[in-house]
Amino acid sequence: MNRAIKALKYAVTVGLFFAGASLFAQASPVGSWKTIDDETGKPKSIVNIWEQGGVLYATIADLINPDEPDPKCTKCTGDYKDKPIKGMTIMWGMKKDGDSWSGGQILDPKKGQTYSCKLWLEGSNLKLRGYLGPFYRTQTWYRN
Repeated sequence: MNRAIKALKYAVTVGLFFAGASLFAQASPVGSWKTIDDETGKPKSIVNIWEQGGVLYATIADLINPDEPDPKCTKCTGDYKDKPIKGMTIMWGMKKDGDSWSGGQILDPKKGQTYSCKLWLEGSNLKLRGYLGPFYRTQTWYRN
């Protein structure tokens, strides 16, 4: 009987540890996210967000039903000009700012435009707002 109680305590402890780790992971934007096209309302891509040195970055891991195979960033300028969109780093420089992350930039490969950026978690979703001067656009990304 004593062995059974110890085994049960161990199982409960391990279960609580993993449940707590899972909740902690959900409180961060780090991970894989599904993006939705603003114009069509359809899933557009899978984006991976990672943290390095307290700064968030994001890369397009996959494109969902692209209009053409292996699309390039034809409207981009500089180092991004005509580079493949899949695998492209589209967000950089985001630092924790209270309950949100800001101070970085995000690239819209479809428009070739870079925006100042702010993001925050809202439940299990990620809200991301790109600014160009006083104008902004907000998207909701869904944990993948």
